[in-house]
Amino acid sequence: MAPPPGIDPGPWASKAHVLATTQWRNPYSLAKTAFRQNLISVGDNLCADMNDKDEVDRLIAAWQKERPDLDFSPLTVLSRITRISKHLDIARRNAFAELDTWGFDVLASLRRVGDPYQLSPGQLIQETMVTSGTMTNRLDRLEELGLITRTQDPSDGRGSLVTLTKAGAKAVDSAMEDLLSRERELLKMLNKSEQSQLAALLRELAIHFE
Repeated sequence: MAPPPGIDPGPWASKAHVLATTQWRNPYSLAKTAFRQNLISVGDNLCADMNDKDEVDRLIAAWQKERPDLDFSPLTVLSRITRISKHLDIARRNAFAELDTWGFDVLASLRRVGDPYQLSPGQLIQETMVTSGTMTNRLDRLEELGLITRTQDPSDGRGSLVTLTKAGAKAVDSAMEDLLSRERELLKMLNKSEQSQLAALLRELAIHFE
């Protein structure tokens, strides 16, 4: 505790004692200090709040002024999903390069089933959800690139089997590694626990559309 007013703390006193003594002599000192600190704290909080706002927040705020009778809460989720998906599309295009998204989808379907990495065109249609005509065109292109082969199905003389080549396996593995690296970059602002929580919530939402 600092000595009372008028008492010289002497050379033995610490800087804290001297400061306390000075404040004791000036009854307004502590109040001024507290006021300054409070202003700084409020300013920091305002800056943090502004920094936490994104474009969706600004759009919703503008709409709420014009239509206060509407509930804009769906936009807080789905508008952000839409915006994030645009960045994911860019990451996918860069990762897949000359394969394109459609080429990766076909090769990935073959790669996932395991050795001998083989499916019928009908099975690939189910995996990628495209028409038979679209699948034929895609298989033609991938075969030209040496990424797949097509052979007659021994169990069905009218059918064929699509098999992933070594070059195809190498291409899809490389694309997947690149994609995962880019997707980790997109998620780097969230820690592992937050990513798990977000994945669980999105799963609950997505499962209703399957």
